[in-house]
Amino acid sequence: MSAQNLLKTRRFAPLFFTQFFGAFNDNLYKNALILLLTFQSAQWSALSSGFLTNLAMALFILPFFLFSATSGLMADKYDKARLARISKALEILIVLVAGAGFAAESLKLLLTALFLLGLQSTLFGPVKYAILPQHLAANELVRGNALVEAATFVAILLGTLAGGLLAATENGALWITLASLAIALLGYAASRAIPPAPAPDPGLRLDFNPITTTWHCIGFARENRRVFLAVLGISWFWLYGSLLLTQFPALTQTVLGGSEHLATVLLAVFAVGVGAGSLLCGKLARERADVRLTLTGAIGLTLFGLDLAWIAAGTPLAAAPLAQLLAEPRVWRVLFDLLLLGASGGLYGVPLYTLMQQESHPGHRARVIAANNILNALFMTLAALFAMEMLAQGATLAHLIAAVALANIAVIALCARLLRQRQSDEMPETADKRCS
Repeated sequence: MSAQNLLKTRRFAPLFFTQFFGAFNDNLYKNALILLLTFQSAQWSALSSGFLTNLAMALFILPFFLFSATSGLMADKYDKARLARISKALEILIVLVAGAGFAAESLKLLLTALFLLGLQSTLFGPVKYAILPQHLAANELVRGNALVEAATFVAILLGTLAGGLLAATENGALWITLASLAIALLGYAASRAIPPAPAPDPGLRLDFNPITTTWHCIGFARENRRVFLAVLGISWFWLYGSLLLTQFPALTQTVLGGSEHLATVLLAVFAVGVGAGSLLCGKLARERADVRLTLTGAIGLTLFGLDLAWIAAGTPLAAAPLAQLLAEPRVWRVLFDLLLLGASGGLYGVPLYTLMQQESHPGHRARVIAANNILNALFMTLAALFAMEMLAQGATLAHLIAAVALANIAVIALCARLLRQRQSDEMPETADKRCS
């Protein structure tokens, strides 16, 4: 079934729009709050804006470490469609908490709402990916993942842009609350149409200890070597991507001589690239997780990352308006690199998500996905710490980008090894078919 036809089915469309509105809302509120903390923090707290923005990001990521494993356990124990509706209902309540925080100018309430929004995303994460194999046929799974990945990055882009625009308007806090509430209601309405997805193991006992549940989830992920390699590969992409996205403001200001408008263009081009690469992967892979596409994407992540580092090492451009900078060949080369880096990421990631879903045991698939979410968050945290340490040691932006692009060569080698292993596993099966 084509991607367009898949979007017309009740098996997929409600989940697709539920996750799209969720990703949109997360980034709208998060970006709007960070901008308000940056420019208006003096009204709310004596703490520096830099400290508050980093605190906000840490509070949003923290639930992924603490509660992903329990969320995976719940998704294996209860009907996933029901959990999706509960998580979207919670999102509405969280937006109301944020609105109260804006009305009272309470930093504690606003940061509490951000933490709770991260918690709600943590609850929905295992549901989103574990429900796909229940509702889609095996030959539809690649296209389903491609659509989800493409939509997620588009939602991140649109939510980030909307948050920035609303934060800059008069009575921005009110507009942020109203917009977030409207998006949350749309997400809840979409979730109401998700078909039932019965629990694979309703007899599971819930465990709210984050240490033991995390350990068990990672243990399930490690049962199948290829699944665990896929999880590590996905986590690596989030490390690479988060490190790269974090450098966009510095790349814009110190290398290209641009303002926040050019930084937004860079983000948009990268997000469009990921979406295009994901959809292209869905078209090329058709009915199976094709690791050759992951290998192709990994090669692109290194080649275009190194080219971007080469540009960043050049003489900085003089500060100029956006229209003038868009006439510069070097700016277009950066845009070209970011577009193909994003496309490479789409080609790289979709087969790994599909492999993780297809080869995980149905009885604990959601917990494997929870383990993936935990490791994604860990790798993104490591990316931030690595970047901070390198920059503190005097490394340049070019050094930082080149370092992660060169480290990706190890991932290329791992992908090639995984491909050879999969081909050798499939050879006896092919021979048996021929003999029969």
